[in-house]
Amino acid sequence: MIAHGHLDILTAQNQEGHAVRLAHLEIHKEEISFSAGHFTIFSATEREPLHGHNYHVGIAFKKVVAENGLSFDYRHYKKKIIALCEQLDSRFLLPAQSPYLQLQDDGEYWIAHFNQKKIPFLKEDAMILPLTNITIEELSHWFLTRILEAKTDIEDHGIRGITVNVYNGPGQSSAASWGEM
Repeated sequence: MIAHGHLDILTAQNQEGHAVRLAHLEIHKEEISFSAGHFTIFSATEREPLHGHNYHVGIAFKKVVAENGLSFDYRHYKKKIIALCEQLDSRFLLPAQSPYLQLQDDGEYWIAHFNQKKIPFLKEDAMILPLTNITIEELSHWFLTRILEAKTDIEDHGIRGITVNVYNGPGQSSAASWGEM
């Protein structure tokens, strides 16, 4: 896959008022991926059957290019995204905040209650996320939120904007952004 940057035509000013070059750096590599099961909930009575995807994640940054021609060492964020993918890999993902799905702790199982039916999941196989649905829209926000938790890192790296894309198939993705992009 790709890991590249391109210079934006626009320049910005630093705190001293000097013009600086901005870069848009993207990281989208094969190892930034996970496989997970889910179902999308459409209403109080309609949902998809249980199924899974091979998800891929990309992240992009807007950053000032330093005098040495480098925006920052992006390996730091590549490692963070890979670690987040590893948390989700080989799990069945369940939304904790769905208005249509209630989750019950039943010892070894999570029991999902949907439309007057019970769907059991072994706890060791499932992961409950603080989302309203398990969609690429929600997952892109989940990844972005996790990255933004490290505010000091973002400030230290002088990052002006971040976009996270989650793909659940070729040509199908959703992005969540923060800051200038």
